[in-house]
Amino acid sequence: MTDESEHRSRLHYRPRAATELDTHPDAPLWRAAQAFRLVTLVYAISYQIVSVQYYTHQRLSWFLVALMAVWSGLSAVLLSHGKVPRYQVVIADQLIVIALMASTRLVSDPEWYNHHQTLPTTLWVTNAVISAAVFGGPWLGMASGVLMATVSAVVRDQINLDLWKDATAPVLVSVGLALGLATTTARRAQAQLEQAVRLAAATEERERLAREVHDGVLQVLALVRRRGNEIGGPAAELAELAGEQEVALRMLISEQGAGVASDLGGSAIDVRLLLGTRASTTVSVSTPADPVTIERGRATELVAIVDTALSNVALHAGTGARAYVLLEDLGAEVIVSVRDDGSGIAPGRLAEAEAEGRMGVSKSILGRVGALGGTAELDTEPGQGTEWEIRVPKGDETHG
Repeated sequence: MTDESEHRSRLHYRPRAATELDTHPDAPLWRAAQAFRLVTLVYAISYQIVSVQYYTHQRLSWFLVALMAVWSGLSAVLLSHGKVPRYQVVIADQLIVIALMASTRLVSDPEWYNHHQTLPTTLWVTNAVISAAVFGGPWLGMASGVLMATVSAVVRDQINLDLWKDATAPVLVSVGLALGLATTTARRAQAQLEQAVRLAAATEERERLAREVHDGVLQVLALVRRRGNEIGGPAAELAELAGEQEVALRMLISEQGAGVASDLGGSAIDVRLLLGTRASTTVSVSTPADPVTIERGRATELVAIVDTALSNVALHAGTGARAYVLLEDLGAEVIVSVRDDGSGIAPGRLAEAEAEGRMGVSKSILGRVGALGGTAELDTEPGQGTEWEIRVPKGDETHG
């Protein structure tokens, strides 16, 4: 029994590790395309066997068919395994197919090539169109189909009204369109799958970190703030600092969740999704019904400005103060208003805070707004609350 179990363990199947090329969404299409190439080669050789007796230069025709067979095998390997940049192989594929089609005039007389397929049959020529479509999508695939159909018509002297009786052009263009669309769909589906995997992993990690921070650091900061306020005196300043860090840490955790949930890829993002997560029992958020798309980096900075303003409300506006966030889309720019019904800011208080080294307004708000090329207006009075109006350009990539 021992020997048999050892023997079985040695025969245990171990799947090979997936390479980076295996994970490409178009990898199955490349492999299928090259299998089709080899099948069409068999047909092309069969056509050569039947047609060679009508050629005026039979030996040359066999040499060209041999060249076609060599290129079929070589290109199948190169395109399937990606050892050489695929764009180079695709370009070479187009050129070699065109050259072989043109060589039809070298091996046969006009009476033959005017009424028959070119030396590399139309079915084999389709491989060049498929390669272009899988590599570059539907537009490149259709362009290759038009090119091959044109070359075929020129070689066979079919640029006339009879051209519309030939199915070569519709077939080649349709193949380029269909395979190009299939490739585009596969790549888009792969991108969405990868995004979903990243989102799930990031969400899980964020929740784990949030639990650890909540059960540890936040509890300690909350205790320090509460006990410091109870003791008073010098401990009150320590309590205020602990409260600031507690709010900042809570917002950081919230930002991580919002960033993950709203990140759909690309260079722009809907800022409504980011601002919406700031809503709470003390914060009301109002946004337009339609997406407000902003360049990604600018959106992140804009939301950071709002977070700073809301942090100031939580820390300085007084007990029971509520905040209201309003987002407006003006086309080339957006306006974000952050208003509260708290105690307001006393005259000269901001200058004093900056002199004391508190940079919440001067750096986190005004500094960020200036870096974005926007403007910020503050309207406040003691006992009348505070309102920030932030105007920021969207960025060149998000509006026409």
